[in-house]
Amino acid sequence: MIVSVPLREIAYARSGDKGSSANVGVIAYTKEGYSFLVSYLSSERVHHYFSPLGPTSTIRYELPNLWALNFVLRDILAGGASRSLRIDAQGKALGQAILEMEIELSDDLLKASVVPVKK
Repeated sequence: MIVSVPLREIAYARSGDKGSSANVGVIAYTKEGYSFLVSYLSSERVHHYFSPLGPTSTIRYELPNLWALNFVLRDILAGGASRSLRIDAQGKALGQAILEMEIELSDDLLKASVVPVKK
């Protein structure tokens, strides 16, 4: 069965500024989750998700040893920390924003991609 869940169910994120651009790292909780992210979370999908903020391009880098993807979103910060009037001029909230992206995956993959809760 296919389920729709927020990205935060299978990954966490970090983000920050690089001048007028920002980088957003998405780190899977499990190897299975990382394999899914590699096939699902393309630079085009991320670019479209953040399109209201006006990135001019989005580049994806794969870090398989960390189960992570890093996205560089060019010109998303409207000039950057010293020039932008945006509330988040340093891109710190972009990591949290991407975790709200709805993803569709099988419920079996979802079960294999979440962090087990220790009792």
